[in-house]
Amino acid sequence: MKGIDLVKRFERFAPKDIAVKGDPVGLQIGSLNKDINKVMTTLDVRPEVVDEAINNHVDFIFAHHPVMFRPAKNLDLSIPQNAMYAKLIKHDITVYAAHTNLDNAVGGMNDWLASALNLSDVQGLSFMFNKYDQDFYMGRVGELTSESTVIEFANTCKKIFNIKGLRLISNTPTKKIKKVAILGGDGGKFYHDAMHKHADVYITGDVYYHTGHDMLADGISVIDPGHHIESICKKQLLKLFNTWNQQYNWGIDIVDSQINTDPFTFI
Repeated sequence: MKGIDLVKRFERFAPKDIAVKGDPVGLQIGSLNKDINKVMTTLDVRPEVVDEAINNHVDFIFAHHPVMFRPAKNLDLSIPQNAMYAKLIKHDITVYAAHTNLDNAVGGMNDWLASALNLSDVQGLSFMFNKYDQDFYMGRVGELTSESTVIEFANTCKKIFNIKGLRLISNTPTKKIKKVAILGGDGGKFYHDAMHKHADVYITGDVYYHTGHDMLADGISVIDPGHHIESICKKQLLKLFNTWNQQYNWGIDIVDSQINTDPFTFI
């Protein structure tokens, strides 16, 4: 099969035009018109991930985060990012990225995160637009199966997302909570939506220092487990692609990256 066959099926699930305007989703490097035999899912495309793909004879990388957020200013191969581009081209590896279209998709990233938290009565958090006669939202909000305190739930999040540490922003860490909002990635600017949906706690990554002050002043508890919890996409995309692989008899191999691309270490 050709890469375009996988992409066409995926874009029925998460069309590119439900991405945030200006988000560089879609083909990143290579060609969608060449035959593919082995696909690897990943959160990030980093040099170590590319080496992993080469060592595993992967010819198509499907990533959540675009590999080219900004255009290259030159092709100086002493720059690690440029050297990575060159290596991908040399080994004829196509790279495709689904970013905020996967975040907004029904059954996509934020539904996966809500499911990991075992939330019920899940609804959209921040309305984005209506397309294809359907409302699309960034983030999700739902109910815990049982009440917990903020601090207890923060520790539960550490276990669920398999992280050693997180940042807690709260004036009331012992307050009982039941309603939770979550938005994968960098979602600090959406915290007012969590408040409007009457969430007791909001989970998102990369909270800016001064935004943290605003959150405290507004009286909402926020859990920042980092951006890397979106790595849940590796297993979920693997599962999704394997379903289609069987359904359409694609006959390709699909693997998920085993590389931890989180740049931060808690010590």
